Amino acid sequence: MTITVEQINKWYNHHHAVKDLSFEVRRGEIFSMLGPNGAGKTSTIRMVLDIIKPDSGTITIFGEPFLEETKNRIGYLPEERGLYRDVKLIPLLSYLGQLKGMSRSDASSRAAELLGKVGLEDNIKSKVKELSRGMAQKVQFVATILHRPELIVIDEPFSGLDPVNTQLIKDMLFDLRDEGATIVMSTHQMHQVEAMADRMLMIARGERVLYGEVDTVRRQYAENAVIVEGTGDWTALQGVESVTPENSRAVRLHLTESTVPDTIMAQLATNPGYSVERFERAIPSLDEIFIQVAGQN
Repeated sequence: MTITVEQINKWYNHHHAVKDLSFEVRRGEIFSMLGPNGAGKTSTIRMVLDIIKPDSGTITIFGEPFLEETKNRIGYLPEERGLYRDVKLIPLLSYLGQLKGMSRSDASSRAAELLGKVGLEDNIKSKVKELSRGMAQKVQFVATILHRPELIVIDEPFSGLDPVNTQLIKDMLFDLRDEGATIVMSTHQMHQVEAMADRMLMIARGERVLYGEVDTVRRQYAENAVIVEGTGDWTALQGVESVTPENSRAVRLHLTESTVPDTIMAQLATNPGYSVERFERAIPSLDEIFIQVAGQN
């Protein structure tokens, strides 16, 4: 395991921000942390990174307690961005790379390479204050991965990015994962979690409320229903309890407790009175699960 967290607690005066929280992050996966504002995500990340200490519980990184040399194996992109605004990009990134143990020449060449990958090759001689918000966000991302960290922790990585640059950063994160890096991502963008994460942890009021593989979590919250698009009298199908509109073209067939989707599919396949263009199990999005679970806690 890259990260093992066991029953950590954090108090701020009389506020119990993180409550007996346990989870693991596996080597080489994209792991997402979710939760409403104030849920304890940032406190948890800061404890994992040894920025603050838990009041109780244990955390191990790379199989051991956090050590000073552990810092050079981690890249951290916090939600609160911060770069030296009056410094040109290559000297800035070279300095940050040297803080992580790189030589000046290696840091400078690696910085130039990554700036090219994120489309900032024409801005190499610019100062941070001369960049747009999205450009500065990409520079911060470059600083995070400059030293080839084994563990990358990113908080709201797509904030301030347009769709093209969001896809660019996503592709780079996938490449880093494929090269063996472990990525911990905290975000409010549920569709990005569905598209990227292998596993997830949802925290509400400091407690773990959902944990596991993203697809497994979604299927656990699936109702006994299917979504179909086509023509026919859906209410006449045996095992259909009710029908509700899904959108302008599709409907949701709510099934009786004893009916499985395959039974409905068999009826549609053998009855010429139905024409089906789409048929799928009604699996909720993470947005829907988030609203349901966070609202209960």
